[in-house]
Amino acid sequence: MASREDETLLRDMLDAGRLALGAIEDKERTDLDSDPILKAALERFLEIIGEAASRLSENARASLAGIPWHEIIGLRNRLIHGYFSIDADVIWAIVNDDLPDFVRRLEIKLS
Repeated sequence: MASREDETLLRDMLDAGRLALGAIEDKERTDLDSDPILKAALERFLEIIGEAASRLSENARASLAGIPWHEIIGLRNRLIHGYFSIDADVIWAIVNDDLPDFVRRLEIKLS
């Protein structure tokens, strides 16, 4: 395992990922359009993941090869600085298609 700080950041990412996945249980894509709180929550969870990723050491990132760290950090920047043009379809796809594997990989790393 990397430093204590890296472990804390990885756990923060894991917690935010789990919360995002829990938030979409029994939900459909159209729920993002009718539930602004759900949309805001998913965006916030992804922001947390991206911010924590940006603070991870290179060693910690390298220990989880194949994770698109650059894209995760870029998404965080887009959510923060381009919040007015966030595509709900993209958020939904990330949470549904990419996040489950990311969470599994973090769970394995931290177990």
